[in-house]
This record gives sequence, structure tokens and C-alpha cells, in this order.
Amino acid sequence: MSNLNNFTYDEITIGQTANFSKTLTEDDLILFAAVSGDVNPVHLDPDFAATTMFGERIGHGAWTGAVISAAIALELPGPGTIYLGQSLSFRAPVKVGDTITVTLEVIEKKEAKKFITLSTLVVNQHNKTVAKGTSEVMAGTEKQSLPRPVLPAISIG
Repeated sequence: MSNLNNFTYDEITIGQTANFSKTLTEDDLILFAAVSGDVNPVHLDPDFAATTMFGERIGHGAWTGAVISAAIALELPGPGTIYLGQSLSFRAPVKVGDTITVTLEVIEKKEAKKFITLSTLVVNQHNKTVAKGTSEVMAGTEKQSLPRPVLPAISIG
């Protein structure tokens, strides 16, 4: 089992980057709808979604935002980070089976409060931008290395 390691505020440099990828599965789509309460038919009803400009079901925009949150929590700055805010614009849909990659880049450090501003770029497997924006986080000041938790297997049945 691998460990999750953070970068402390003092270790972080302007221009530093990290990546995180995740594939939107059918289970992810259904579980996200259940957890969020967003049961918009464009996400869940293939017949309805076929009549939309997308022609098929699409993932929740907030799912993409949640993957950005995972990138911040797991990669940069990592465990112990406090997520303060997000500015995000959606550029293209994410569909079941798409793999998105979040690229985080440190663009600003604010010493007084240990805040970090990250640019967030999300592309799909075709390198098409699906979302972009900025995140503001508070980086930890203590080094952390924690065992990576294993998620329980959950299946929609």
C-alpha cells in the first residue's frame, strides 16, 4: 500500500504542478446523483438525454469539481490541505467512460495565511478542455505521510 504525502507551504514553489486522473463510470454517475440529490434526467435518463444538445447522458459538472478536490487532497498540496474556494467554468461535457485529468499549477503564494492559489485545468482523454479555473487552498505547515485508505467496493445493483 502506498502512502499519501503532502507538500508543506514552505516546500511549495510557484510553477509546481501535479496531475490526477479518474474515469467516470456508470456507478460513479449513479452514486453521485444519489449523494448530491441531482437527478437531472440529462444525467440519468438515456431517452431524455438523447433529445438534448449532448445527444447522450453526461456527468454532473460538480463531479468534475469533486475530482479537482481529490487532486488537491491527494496530490498538491496533499493531505491536511484546507479547500477554501473554487472558480470553475465548464467547457465540454464529461460522459460515462471518459477519463479526465486534472492538472494543478501553483500560481500564487500568500505568506500571511499560508494560502496557495492553483490554476486548475481539466482535460479528457482526447486532450479536450472540459473545465478550467482556479482554486484557493490553505497548505499545511507540517509534513505528513499517511497510509492511503482503500475505498470499499460499492456496486449499484
